[in-house]
Amino acid sequence: MRTRTIGAPEDEARPDSDTDPPRPAAPARGTPLGRFRNTYYSFPIASDYSGPEVAVYDASCKEISKVPQAFHDAVCVQGSGKLASAQTISFAKRDCSCAQICPRSQQKICFEALDPARFPWGRGAAGRPIHPLRTLAVDTSVIPLGTALYIPAYVGMPLPEGGVHDGCFRAEDRGLKIKGQQIDVFAGSEAVLRTWNSKVPTGQGVDVYADPTCSSR
Repeated sequence: MRTRTIGAPEDEARPDSDTDPPRPAAPARGTPLGRFRNTYYSFPIASDYSGPEVAVYDASCKEISKVPQAFHDAVCVQGSGKLASAQTISFAKRDCSCAQICPRSQQKICFEALDPARFPWGRGAAGRPIHPLRTLAVDTSVIPLGTALYIPAYVGMPLPEGGVHDGCFRAEDRGLKIKGQQIDVFAGSEAVLRTWNSKVPTGQGVDVYADPTCSSR
């Protein structure tokens, strides 16, 4: 499990605008799982940060890189990020004696350096690559990893490469703070997180369906 608190009350992103017209409701389909609290998480990039540096370590306490303290404090919450070298790192282990304390979780997190070609956005709980606006972090006692999911509230949401979302996701990740009826949408960039949060705000609540037809997405 990775430690993540995005979506907690003190971290909630605020909508950029509340003037967007409401989107038409998409039809339900699949097996209803209930109404879930919705939150978002992102992928910090070290080059976006500056200031005093600290080390990040692997699970054997070997130094991976020096990074800005602010980047460390973000990536230890989000779970994955990109170093200035373009190397991807993802959560490997908590309670590392060598690691800095993560201010928001009070955990000491070690990371694993990953192949950025295979894991451009980091790694999920099942060891597979995660994908912006397709990966959900879930409580695996409620939704098993690998479950194909459909969320009508996200149908028609804008995609960064153009076009709109079809509402299909997959449960590919989990987080220490993801409990019960909650889904955490991996937004990728902070800009996309803000855009999506402006249209379906954190904590609004969304209906979630298990839908095998989403498995081919």
